[in-house]
Amino acid sequence: MDKNKIRNFCIIAHIDHGKSTLADRLLQLTDTVNKRQFRDQLLDDMDLERERGITIKASAVRMSYKAASGDIYELNLIDTPGHVDFSYEVSKSLSACEGAVLLVDAAQGVQAQTVANLQHALDKKLTIIPVINKIDLQNADPERVKNEIKGILSVEDHEIILVSAKEGTGIGELLERIIKDVPPPSGSENETLQALLFDSAYDTYRGVIVYVRVVNGVIRRGMNILMMASSKKYEVQDVGIFRPQMEPVDSLSCGEVGYAICQIKEAKDVKNGDTITDAKRPADKPLIGYKQLKPMVFCGIYPVNAKDFDFLKNAIEKLELSDSSFVYESENSQSLGFGYRAGFLGLLHMEIAQERLEREYDLNLVITTPSVVYKVKDRKGKVVEVDNPSKLPEPQNIVEISEPFAITYIMVPHDTLSMVIEFAKSRRGEYKSTEYISQDKIKLTFQMPLSELIVDFYDKIKSMTRGYGSLDYEISEYRPGRLVKLDILINGEPCDALSSIVHKEKSQYRGRVLAEKLRELIPRQMFEVAIQATIGNNVVARETVRAMSKNVTAKCYGGDISRKRKLWEKQKEGKKRMKQFGKVQIPQEAFLAVLKI
Repeated sequence: MDKNKIRNFCIIAHIDHGKSTLADRLLQLTDTVNKRQFRDQLLDDMDLERERGITIKASAVRMSYKAASGDIYELNLIDTPGHVDFSYEVSKSLSACEGAVLLVDAAQGVQAQTVANLQHALDKKLTIIPVINKIDLQNADPERVKNEIKGILSVEDHEIILVSAKEGTGIGELLERIIKDVPPPSGSENETLQALLFDSAYDTYRGVIVYVRVVNGVIRRGMNILMMASSKKYEVQDVGIFRPQMEPVDSLSCGEVGYAICQIKEAKDVKNGDTITDAKRPADKPLIGYKQLKPMVFCGIYPVNAKDFDFLKNAIEKLELSDSSFVYESENSQSLGFGYRAGFLGLLHMEIAQERLEREYDLNLVITTPSVVYKVKDRKGKVVEVDNPSKLPEPQNIVEISEPFAITYIMVPHDTLSMVIEFAKSRRGEYKSTEYISQDKIKLTFQMPLSELIVDFYDKIKSMTRGYGSLDYEISEYRPGRLVKLDILINGEPCDALSSIVHKEKSQYRGRVLAEKLRELIPRQMFEVAIQATIGNNVVARETVRAMSKNVTAKCYGGDISRKRKLWEKQKEGKKRMKQFGKVQIPQEAFLAVLKI
């Protein structure tokens, strides 16, 4: 197709502002899907996405649209997630586009992720089309939201489109604006092949399916290609487009978006952001991919049944393929056996990965306490990165421990300002600035330790602001702090899976809460179980799970007391022996409860 008739664009927005619904309406208006095939959230094809009502994976679809001028245009839409943990999916999508639809809720207005995603798009020099969605809502206030958009983007009133994705209002006007404002792709068909690999998926029968955006040249069935990052060569078995189901075509030319199947058997052979070129006539240099984000939250993943380790290994390799920011390495725990140390961008990302592993690969898993990456300086002056509390050197060998801090942007309604500031300060946040987005919406900036942010900070902000608060953060620096390792001992044996690195001020409180929670969750044994929270050799909290009692003297009646004493002594010796050799099984609920503390 003539590349001047191609438009590549994505939809960026804060979570719940209606991206998936708008994508549904665009697919219906362009007759890409018929009524029989249609269902809500059509591009969200994972069960988890549909259940939670959020987009997790970016997805691509091609639409054909007859414009008012009578010309037929090929529109490639890449739907993106909105949650802060999936910002890497947004950055991948932006690399494959020339334009972006900035979607803002007519009731909620501009939110933290709206500003963050807009900044990413402006950095990539994309054409921005501002759109206000949900104008059909009773509490919609388009005029207020227009002023907020003008505050973050230099546009006039007439450039902002008002739509209701639910009812289909204004969708035609939006399509015309995409054709008019978004530039056609650059590049040439006659140049050497350069295609950006922006995503991938795994098929049991066909191997790895790579999603590509062709920047220069043509990719055809039967040609030999070279992956520039890994220097591996493959033969293209099949190429095609998404409508939104996979539809084979003979070739993908300059500016087009689609998929290629090249009999790639190993998931680890594919790197998102890589450049695909012609093996016989390779390009001089690769395309600029996208910034690879470093995972900031780490936890251990172990199978409940040790025999399932091989299944877990296979599942984790395939998960990495469809989630480029997920990293892992194998590790061994005294308490849980063989497993993996995995890295994530945030707690929701971790939760989603766990659910995907359990559902898609039918695994039963134990997830350990999440931890951020600390930098530890030892007495020899060497600095090591520690993502697992069990790898922390002995206290006498540590000079200082530094933890990651994040610049945190919190958007809140005016009436909850003081409450949110107090809460952020209680989490060791340093106040930086206040900015008024509109009369009743304020953007707060704090510098905070990442470890205080990752667990339940967002949930607490949401409940304090009646759901109107929003959050975005970016890692800024590492700072030394008074940090200690909190160990949990069960009957004197350290349980490495429950260890954590905490600030000294909060260590006693956290140790006490942990010990109390474990006392509730560990089932009673035939012997007494001591639960201790320790820092080095100091015990900061202790709880005891009482032993189950058996009345060994029930059959004794009358006679001398010495007979009963003999039985009690025998029982005491037996319990002592049991305690020596008995192993306390910690239920999975205990690990899950620790996550919530």
